Amino acid sequence: MDIEIFPHRLLNADTTEKLLNDLEDLKGVKRMVIQGQRLPPEEINPERQFITVKGEEIDLQVKTGRIMMEIEEEEIIEEVKKICDEILPFGYNVHVGTFIRKQKTVTDDIKYGEAVDDLPDDMVGLTDQNAQLSERTTIIKKKD
Repeated sequence: MDIEIFPHRLLNADTTEKLLNDLEDLKGVKRMVIQGQRLPPEEINPERQFITVKGEEIDLQVKTGRIMMEIEEEEIIEEVKKICDEILPFGYNVHVGTFIRKQKTVTDDIKYGEAVDDLPDDMVGLTDQNAQLSERTTIIKKKD
């Protein structure tokens, strides 16, 4: 099951970092994707900076406009809303639906060619097919 958190404002780096860390602490969150307006390189734009999620530094390349999450069960939505109430006082919406692709597509076949079979299942649906994979995705492994 997927949910989308749609804040009523674009999030700055500090708010994005706090929100991602708090959401990552929830049990039952499989993966998250942030989406938003692309920021110019850091030499041009001071808003583009590194954030730390679960102890790993990530180059935040977008001004966060929405967060899509794959979750295990519907009960997690209430916990997500509690976190959002605390961090997003200006408001937000939570939508349930399908937001992250679950299967490899023809576009993946065209972009990656024979290497599509080497694409890990947890990477499917997380990247822009027009971008270099290494430039657009950071995987933070969960501890078992």
